[in-house]
Amino acid sequence: MGLRGEAAIVGYVELPPERMKGATPAPFMIEQWAELAGAALADAGLSGDDVDGIVTTHLAESEIFVPSTVAEYLGVRANFAELVDLGGASAAAMVWRAAAAIELGICDVVVCAIPARYLTPMSQRRPRPLTDAVFFGASSNQYGSPQAEFEIPYGNLGQNGPYGQVAQRYASVYGYDERALAKIVVDQRVNANHTDGAIWKDTPLTIDDVLASPVIADPLHMLEIVMPCLGGAAVVVANADVAARAARRPVWIKGFGEQVPFKTPTYAEDLLHTPIIRAAETAFAMSGLTRAQMDMVSIYDCYTITVLLSLEDAGFCEKGAGMQFVTDHDLTFRGDFPLNTAGGQLGFGQAGNAGGMHHVCDAARQIMGRAGAAQVPGCDRAFVSGNGGILSEQTTLVLEGD
Repeated sequence: MGLRGEAAIVGYVELPPERMKGATPAPFMIEQWAELAGAALADAGLSGDDVDGIVTTHLAESEIFVPSTVAEYLGVRANFAELVDLGGASAAAMVWRAAAAIELGICDVVVCAIPARYLTPMSQRRPRPLTDAVFFGASSNQYGSPQAEFEIPYGNLGQNGPYGQVAQRYASVYGYDERALAKIVVDQRVNANHTDGAIWKDTPLTIDDVLASPVIADPLHMLEIVMPCLGGAAVVVANADVAARAARRPVWIKGFGEQVPFKTPTYAEDLLHTPIIRAAETAFAMSGLTRAQMDMVSIYDCYTITVLLSLEDAGFCEKGAGMQFVTDHDLTFRGDFPLNTAGGQLGFGQAGNAGGMHHVCDAARQIMGRAGAAQVPGCDRAFVSGNGGILSEQTTLVLEGD
């Protein structure tokens, strides 16, 4: 049951992220979608005429009928069109849905794109309304929302506070070595220092630097939390026939897993056992590959505690042993456990939901042998994770080159 591994990522594009302060004006998001799609197709050596499937996230210019709006704008007769709304897990979720549609014979070439440059043209006569996400950190304050009634009035909203709560819970159960958590940031910064376009490419970092940064949500320091920025990314997924004539080494989608049991951690059965447990187990079982066979891992890293829990729950180390695992291993691209080799979101930058696509691009770049100074030698297999909400939406991929 599951994928046969007959669909592959054959091209990608990832824009260098921009800091929000001083970022350049952007075209409409639908135009960004087209530009990203065109660039990813060119990277694959394909044209728009090859495309018969699209997967998208939300679009500022169209609140409803988003896939058909994109198809219409691109001039694509899509046999498969999907809207994915899983936050940071959206990118990995988009990729496996594209692969499934291709293996079912519904379509041959699918573009998955996430534009994330939000400084788009505005009308003074009809300004775009501010949303709940601006004021409540993705928590819904709409009338009738359970969050509006039972959580927001008591201050349980946004991301920093809840992730801080998770870290506090971890500390109470397993202890907390803040230097081990800081090492995750430092090793990823080394990777960012060797990656063109990374926000932090020219800024080295030490563990003491991380611990000297302000505490934002105890015990999480500022440098353990992603810096939001602007950007965008896209990948092209194709069938075996198209992959054979594409310009890049195909990155086959061998397995996936997904679990979405809740939206907010209020309803988590156990804060320290996350949905990636099921998602990772499913992906590895489907692929027929093991964790030991992975040449690199690209794990969603909105916070250091997210990486720690993901390493444990995805089965790369025992529960409660994550801090020792991080301490004992070199997580840089030249180390014995390469993790987030382009810097991750903590080093490369988090461009909204495109931050999740960064992890897909990071793995594809390594397997294609295109990571430049940060290339992992002989990289043929990778594990990718996506995380939405407060460890609530989890999607995983196992990828393999020819």
